Amino acid sequence: MSFEPRPVGADGVSSKVRGALGAQYLTWNYGQMGLVATVRLSEPTENKVAWQRFLPTGPVALLPLTDELSSLVWSVNSDEARRLLGLTNECFVDALNEALWKQYPRHPVVDTATRRLDSILDSLMLRSSAVRQLQPSVAEIEPDSRASFPLAFGHSTRYVGAGVVLIGFVPIIHYMYYLLHSLTELYGVLHYLTELAYMLYCLTELYCDILSNSCTTCYRDAAHRVHPLAGQGVNLGFGDVKCLTELLAESVYSGQNIGNTRNFRSKSPLLCYETSRQRHNVPTMLAIDGFQKLYSTEATPIVVLRSLGLQLTHALAPLKSAIMNHAAV
Repeated sequence: MSFEPRPVGADGVSSKVRGALGAQYLTWNYGQMGLVATVRLSEPTENKVAWQRFLPTGPVALLPLTDELSSLVWSVNSDEARRLLGLTNECFVDALNEALWKQYPRHPVVDTATRRLDSILDSLMLRSSAVRQLQPSVAEIEPDSRASFPLAFGHSTRYVGAGVVLIGFVPIIHYMYYLLHSLTELYGVLHYLTELAYMLYCLTELYCDILSNSCTTCYRDAAHRVHPLAGQGVNLGFGDVKCLTELLAESVYSGQNIGNTRNFRSKSPLLCYETSRQRHNVPTMLAIDGFQKLYSTEATPIVVLRSLGLQLTHALAPLKSAIMNHAAV
């Protein structure tokens, strides 16, 4: 069994680890800022569903935290972000509720197309019976919780190299959770206690660079960066961590050399990690980028197509389940 201690790059958009890897980083800006805050809902409720509305200026989303609190992610242009950040808390809440509830004029062509598709789906008994959920109202914003960050696309052409492994956005505490979970699930907690202790010792050596940092520090986007409209940034990072720790745990147990990335004919766990995650991440990221561009135009033909597409996706349960399952990996 051979170990090569190597740093894991989870150090953000301007990753020094990625720079050491020497990988090409493909990136472009969206010309928007992501405005984030923690907000308190007007009425406590069973707050378990994420809610998002696509506005002409960009999507606004509320992600559940507790029965009373939600996390806000609001995509706006840079000038509007500066204006919103400069408002008092009361004025900001008013602007947010207006964004959540304001009724925009609908194009008659779009209305006609969606009604006709509804009729076709009804005749085929495909129309969803799900009850439409109304958007929540916001009562107040938690003090000092407002912030903003630039929105962009970014992807490293390589995730591994000599002495380097890249992962996406993920808190390091979750990284260690996945590591321990993978090991205990693979070998059991009691029967293989001795083997587990030995493997943890070996992996402690392997992750010495990570363990020297605070376990509650949050690192960002070294391998990939996406628009928040689909809420997939952190999911991609969790997927990276889960895949990497499972492959490393299996390699430790089998005594495989985990560090050989120079011989591309070998079945290095690190190369398996890179292949597996890029096959998942790249299509997902391109789909999110496509959605961002799709919802950045008010051209009537595009609006009709995207409206009909969402209606069909909502009505076709197998397709909707397939998309949800892919997003959850």
